[in-house]
Amino acid sequence: MCGRFALMSPTEEVAAVLNVDNTAVAAIPPSVPRYNIAPTQPVLAAFLDEHGQRSLTFFRWGLIPSWSKDMAIGARMINARSETVAEKPSFRNAFKRRRCLIPADGFYEWQKLHDRKQPMYIHATEGRPFAFAGLWEMWQDPEGTRLQTCTILTTSPNELMAPIHNRMPVIIEPEDFGLWLEPGPNPDQALHLLRPFPADKMAAYPVSTAVNNPRNDTAECIQPLSG
Repeated sequence: MCGRFALMSPTEEVAAVLNVDNTAVAAIPPSVPRYNIAPTQPVLAAFLDEHGQRSLTFFRWGLIPSWSKDMAIGARMINARSETVAEKPSFRNAFKRRRCLIPADGFYEWQKLHDRKQPMYIHATEGRPFAFAGLWEMWQDPEGTRLQTCTILTTSPNELMAPIHNRMPVIIEPEDFGLWLEPGPNPDQALHLLRPFPADKMAAYPVSTAVNNPRNDTAECIQPLSG
């Protein structure tokens, strides 16, 4: 799964990586480094707006299907399995029509050791932000308040991730951003993008258990453990 990640890069750099026009950046509040992004928090994402333009916005992390009666379901829907996303009722409509890219500089996973769980920080070796495959939904409560929410897709692990965890987030290659975002007449065309990211483009190292608490949102979370 993917339950925590980090995004420290400035919004302008993220927009350049995601190929979002500068006019879309102007509508986003000034960025601050976020070292420990947790479920139910707002996350930056790129999506296609009503005019078909690639735009930036914030979604609440934890997808709430439009038909849900209770927003609490979102806390359990932070991830969607890529193997079933096209058929599962909670995600299939979003997969067809509302796909997004969720930028990150790295993410965390907890490796099971014999007596504890060791948090690991995983990042791209090239040092630039990358993008998770995401889905988003618009949910409305009985009073008419609207809420945009999202989920991150996961897949089987690559060779780097396999010793750490049995799942990893789907990372979309830059040349595939357009295909992922564009719904198109046949959404199944996007299914082949839901694959493990190449292991040779990633690196991982152990970090402090400070990341275990989402209230800890400082650079300590990504610092390698000494020794």
